[in-house]
Amino acid sequence: MPNVTAHPDLLPITEIAARAGIPGTSLETYGRFKAKINTFGHAKKSGKLILVTAISPTPAGEGKTTTTIGLTDALNRLGKHAVAALREPSLGPCFGIKGGATGGGQSQVAPQADINLHLTGDFHAITSAHNLLSALIDNHLHHGNGLRIDPKSILWPRVIDINDRALRHVVTGLGAGNGTPRETRFDITVTSEVMAILCLSENIHDLRQKLGNILIGYNHEGAEIYASDLKAHGAMAALLRDAIKPNLLQTLEHNAVIIHGGPFANIAHGCNSIIATRTALQIADYVVTEAGFGADLGAEKFLDIKCRKSGLRPDVVVLVATIRAIKYHGGQSLSDLGQENVGALDRGLPNLLQHLNNLQSHYGLPVVVAINQFDSDTQEEVQQLRAIITQAGALVCLCSHWKNGGDGAVDLAQAILDVLDHERHGFKLLYADDSPLLEKVRIIAQKIYGAADISVPSRVLKEISRLQKNYGHFPVCIAKTQYSFAADNTLLGAPSGHILPIKEVRLARGAGFLVVICGDVLTMPGLPIHPASENIDIDENGEIIGLR
Repeated sequence: MPNVTAHPDLLPITEIAARAGIPGTSLETYGRFKAKINTFGHAKKSGKLILVTAISPTPAGEGKTTTTIGLTDALNRLGKHAVAALREPSLGPCFGIKGGATGGGQSQVAPQADINLHLTGDFHAITSAHNLLSALIDNHLHHGNGLRIDPKSILWPRVIDINDRALRHVVTGLGAGNGTPRETRFDITVTSEVMAILCLSENIHDLRQKLGNILIGYNHEGAEIYASDLKAHGAMAALLRDAIKPNLLQTLEHNAVIIHGGPFANIAHGCNSIIATRTALQIADYVVTEAGFGADLGAEKFLDIKCRKSGLRPDVVVLVATIRAIKYHGGQSLSDLGQENVGALDRGLPNLLQHLNNLQSHYGLPVVVAINQFDSDTQEEVQQLRAIITQAGALVCLCSHWKNGGDGAVDLAQAILDVLDHERHGFKLLYADDSPLLEKVRIIAQKIYGAADISVPSRVLKEISRLQKNYGHFPVCIAKTQYSFAADNTLLGAPSGHILPIKEVRLARGAGFLVVICGDVLTMPGLPIHPASENIDIDENGEIIGLR
């Protein structure tokens, strides 16, 4: 297995910062190859924002992060000053089934192992801040419950950054002197409202205020109880004092990458931090960022939550796909994806076309389709794909950045530059702030997912109606499977006429949105029968091997 912690070809991070125009006074180094950036206010640049998203994920892979990095390297090869802005990986998928999130082949951000495992400790700080509030809640119950919190109403769970299905439903406080016994749960850290708050905060003071606004439950009279009522938000902010600073890394071609925050897009809002994106836009002329999973999840939340709250606007969108993945959506078996099958390609293309239409029609954004090329792709398949995408009104570029680094994405970079030079988008949000909460969910389901309608149990309908009075202006963050436009992950392609089942709603008051849980999606994933951790080890020198 390859050693993934040796860094013979990397430049010192201080040199990467200097190349990117980041003042040395704004840099806090963590060893030779990592640093945090203290945001600086003197830079007046406002670069172009390029959003990278993808078709619905498949086991064949699409290469969204790889494309983000390859495009960044390609823009720099063309003499442009470009910086990438990415999310941090979670330990859950690193040790589970999905793997890390540093790209692949010749389009990677490094050092890979450092990024995928702990980086600068941001996720540990978020986990600690979240669980501090959990501990303070139970401590308050133990010491007399002066706020008269109803233990059955407590909404705040605990979190851990490992996939552990045994913690989905737990009982705490058992045993004499150990507090008030009650049922609760663990979520994975990336779903934590603290993660969302960090990613949506403007600065440390805004972070502290948002933490104080977290709804933890209700008292016996039904009044809301907040983290600030427990005087928890100051200590939580102190734990996040360094975590709120973006991290600076580099690509294999020595271009700057800012990595910060990591909410999942299938169960959270799926975007890196506002602070990181704004920092990158101050530094560079072009910023390439990505949103998690398919465009129905990550891009929708980037546009309807992050952009709504920050005022950020993408100038162009890159929609990533592979011919292999499109054929998988068309019914071709995973083992046969390397064989030519134009029929399966035709049957799978509606998935790509629906994502494309959503971005063009519902958000008014120009889109360039990036085909992450495999050696098995045939000329006939490529020609068919080009013809259909061109007919749909988008540019399409073949990319070989996995094999060739930035050189393999130069055509894509040039297409992006041409779009930015000649097209002016009319960006619009999908729904208005004052649309009712239930209508916001229905709009996303029908316009983005192609659903006929939504189904809402009476208890959930009652809860949404109650929240409408004070929180009706909040955007909604839908948690559902990433593998399909529907809530059923077996419905590939572009299903229509399905019903989106609403299972639960959770108010993220501090972050400022409503989480709508659909179908069987879980906020604490489990591990597969053979988790990736079985392949990870250290060699005789303590270097990590087997991490992917």
